[in-house]
Amino acid sequence: MIPINKPIIGYEEIKAVTDVLSSGVLTDKSGSGPQVLRFEKAFARYIEAKYAVAFNNGTSALHASLLAADVGPGDEVIVPSFTFVATAESVALAGARLVFADIDPKTYCIDLESLRQAITERTKAIIPVHLYGLTVDMAPIMELARRHDITVIEDAAQAHGAEYHGKKAGVLGDMACFSFYASKNMTTGEGGMVTTNNMEFMDRLHSIRVHGERNEYRSVMIGHNYRLPEIEAAIGHVQLSKLPGFLEKRRKNAAFLLERLAGLKGVEFPVEGEGCKHSWYVFTIRLKGVNSGKRDKVVKALHRRQVGAAVYYPIPIHRMLFYREQFGEFSLPETEKASRQVISLPVHPAVDEVALNHIARAVENTVVKH
Repeated sequence: MIPINKPIIGYEEIKAVTDVLSSGVLTDKSGSGPQVLRFEKAFARYIEAKYAVAFNNGTSALHASLLAADVGPGDEVIVPSFTFVATAESVALAGARLVFADIDPKTYCIDLESLRQAITERTKAIIPVHLYGLTVDMAPIMELARRHDITVIEDAAQAHGAEYHGKKAGVLGDMACFSFYASKNMTTGEGGMVTTNNMEFMDRLHSIRVHGERNEYRSVMIGHNYRLPEIEAAIGHVQLSKLPGFLEKRRKNAAFLLERLAGLKGVEFPVEGEGCKHSWYVFTIRLKGVNSGKRDKVVKALHRRQVGAAVYYPIPIHRMLFYREQFGEFSLPETEKASRQVISLPVHPAVDEVALNHIARAVENTVVKH
């Protein structure tokens, strides 16, 4: 089976882990051990952000960012429903009310007009998601947010290295959150990062990840144990050095599939908007005019051909039981349509030319038959 994603781990990562184990410094109660500090500085340089604060996973990073922005009960946060549940979960954990917006049917990212209509006097934050590795069209969102004094937190969990008009995801909003889960464009196994150019947010994030402490045993705000261990930070530093090469391979693989499958009837292919540079977390196609039953048959047929196709995401968050009961009903037609029709294909760096040809043949044969 060609997996939908695969961590690329080599000798350098293994040596980095053994070096940490030999050092005896596995974590630091301040959250700022030597490996964490090195990783944060390198990641900030890569993103071209002033600050980067490491967390133990991407969900923690999202939750901490909301707390840093003083989001809580009585506030509303607008998010897309077509994303992984962590985006919405972090808002619920902060005690705020979720408001779901629809998506653009071409990019699968949050739709500007739907977002505009969702804003109320209680809107405190917006979390646009750079889905599949494509950045949201951020300029009009930032303009809208500034007009209403709203904090914008990028969910860049799938967008390491993605670009928007020459700037990387991570400096397009007020804060940005990354995940280093094993499937991502770079990994620490588990891990997360928040980037920002705002010193006040940076200071609050540092406190939030260590129980709200400013000084040892002196908590000044609510916080959590969200520290990133030294082993994960050491892996992350190595992976970051390899990220440009990983992205180059992903982009070549995506270009191959775009060229090879062009013209295949009944299929819409991913777009890369003007001024955008995709990081290709996955390669997502849409089967036009089908329902989820037919789409799922295609996915199963691809699995039989040893292609690890996946559906991101079959159930929009606003349709999940907890979120329906807690936050009510939302009409999001483009979100629901996409959830019935999309299929994601692997383009990670371990996919070679032989595998790409196999994926292309499998898609061609399967889509035609179904």
